[in-house]
Amino acid sequence: MERTRLYRNGVMEAEGFPVDDVSDHVGDPSAVVWFDLCSPSQADLAKISEELSLHRLAVEDALHSQQRPKLDTYDSHLFLSVYGAKLVDRRLELTGISVFITKNALVTVRENPHFDIDEVIRRWDANSEMAKYGVPYLLHGLLDYVVDGHFEVLQDLDDQVEALEDELFEENSGDRVSIQRQTFEMRKKLVRFRRLAVPVREVVGSLLRRSVEMLDPALDPYYQDVYDHTLRVAEWTDSLRELVGNVHEAHINQQGFKLNDIMKKITSWAAIIAVPTLITGFYGQNVPYPGLDHPFGFWTSTTAIIVASSVLYLIFKKRGWL
Repeated sequence: MERTRLYRNGVMEAEGFPVDDVSDHVGDPSAVVWFDLCSPSQADLAKISEELSLHRLAVEDALHSQQRPKLDTYDSHLFLSVYGAKLVDRRLELTGISVFITKNALVTVRENPHFDIDEVIRRWDANSEMAKYGVPYLLHGLLDYVVDGHFEVLQDLDDQVEALEDELFEENSGDRVSIQRQTFEMRKKLVRFRRLAVPVREVVGSLLRRSVEMLDPALDPYYQDVYDHTLRVAEWTDSLRELVGNVHEAHINQQGFKLNDIMKKITSWAAIIAVPTLITGFYGQNVPYPGLDHPFGFWTSTTAIIVASSVLYLIFKKRGWL
């Protein structure tokens, strides 16, 4: 589905017109055109390329998924690639967004409909007086929404890590294999998220360095705010990776401590059992011994077994081995 808008002198003049009409407006210096394509075909992008004189390599990058977030410069336009992110049923869902930026046109190409472009439009309309700054303002609204989405994902992942920590240190925690699996899956999500979210910091930084040639000074604080948010995303992501690593190490250490406790108990019970085994084995030998053929010999051996076993049990219990 195609979404289009036309701004003239900072005021939205038309919406929902055909993409074929874009060429009628881009020649007007007072007009700013935005249009959005969701899962376009190669023919759709070829038509746009002809309308806006887009570079062939940029069009190819927009058609191929799994591009690294980046900002490329061409003679007539900029090409930007970022990823929207959200968690769906604890599963990380990433949507590639390619953006073509010309002097008075902004083209967004979404990989799939999972990225909520309507929310971006609501942000533009909430500050409609800023539309007078043209394409840079529209681009800011898009980047701001993308980075806010990264924050929401990190908040959910942070909550999941805290729940994992609580489960790890519960007295009667459940399946240890489940904890190990959750930790592994969390590390995979963070690695994937970091690879596609953290480079946005470089993208926004590059736009800030170009502020003299493409940004109105009034927009510098807005882009600087987005850049600060990207720094926080990077720091938070690295912090969560470290926390998950600590959870994994703590889980391994717990397994080692538990094994040590089991070995202590086995050793303690083996020592306790060894005492009566020694005594009964000794009295079972075919040699004379004190109390042979007398009742007090039996009671002596039995008392020795009970006393020695009880003493060993109390000693091991006091040391926490049992």
